[in-house]
Amino acid sequence: MSTAIVVGAGIGGVTAAVALQRSGWQVTVLERAPELGEVGAGISVWPSAVAVLEELGVKGVEKSSVQSKPAGIRKPDGRWMVGAPDLGMELPVMIHRAQLHDLITAEFGPAVTVRTGYDVRTVTQDADGVTVDGELRADLLVAADGIRSAVRTAVYPQYAGPRYSGFTGYRGIAEVDLDDGGGETWGHGQLFGFARLIDGRFYWYATANQPAGTKSEPAVFESWHDPLPRLIAGSAKILQNDIYDLTLPLVPFVHGRVVLLGDAAHAMTPNLGRGACSAIEDAGALARHLTRTSDLALALAAYDAERRPATTKLVKRSRTLGRLAQTENPLVCTVRDGLVATAGKLLALRRR
Repeated sequence: MSTAIVVGAGIGGVTAAVALQRSGWQVTVLERAPELGEVGAGISVWPSAVAVLEELGVKGVEKSSVQSKPAGIRKPDGRWMVGAPDLGMELPVMIHRAQLHDLITAEFGPAVTVRTGYDVRTVTQDADGVTVDGELRADLLVAADGIRSAVRTAVYPQYAGPRYSGFTGYRGIAEVDLDDGGGETWGHGQLFGFARLIDGRFYWYATANQPAGTKSEPAVFESWHDPLPRLIAGSAKILQNDIYDLTLPLVPFVHGRVVLLGDAAHAMTPNLGRGACSAIEDAGALARHLTRTSDLALALAAYDAERRPATTKLVKRSRTLGRLAQTENPLVCTVRDGLVATAGKLLALRRR
């Protein structure tokens, strides 16, 4: 039986473990944290990623229903720029990261072994396999250890790595009763978004331009339109993390028998809400190509050829949207808001 080591047990890593298991591989998952699990708030799972999870047998990630409440993009005073129906977009499933993680790991079978509290120090490889810390040996290593991937640094020591976006992010889960479909509100150098999770709670996120490493509170949003202040007040805990993505061009996702997956390969800003989805799709693509041919080199080359161009586009688009949403210049903001409103009207007319 072919063997794989997966470094990192976040959403991408555990999905990769399930996908490899279903393809007949024996998998060892190495996680630095003392126990298996996820932290954070909500994430969006778009239909393409939902389809991958369904193929892997993951249950409980239902496809989103049609939005019944007003949703879209607003200004800080609550005026609408564009409604979600005008954009004609498919809706994602909104779910808490920990809940999604539990649903995926529930599919672990006897072919998956998990070792927590394991901090990878060295990675070496030869023509026959890859070795971690001189003790663990496998046919393949999947690096799913995040934006500051130790494995990526080991195989690509000259790569510049993470790049600060210029804005920090706040996240929270609110226990509130709202008659609102959610969406985003764009200000001058600040953004606030929220959506209902499948368990009924509300996930919200906000961004603000500031130097990296600055600790702050989302106080500015307390003067924005309802229900934004209520969401902040209804949150027991608020997380703050500076937003980084990976420097372009991205490095190849394959280096011998080492494969990069998820944020280790293509960390992007959250503006498109595609980070976790891309990691899930990576896992599905990797398993698919490994199943199609017994030639490991060919399978890995096909994985890189499929996923690196696709995710490079997402990194670029997300970065561009982030710059647009976070602009501070009043004149540029006025033009931006006008273009968004006009684009929504044109899309609505086209769909009719």
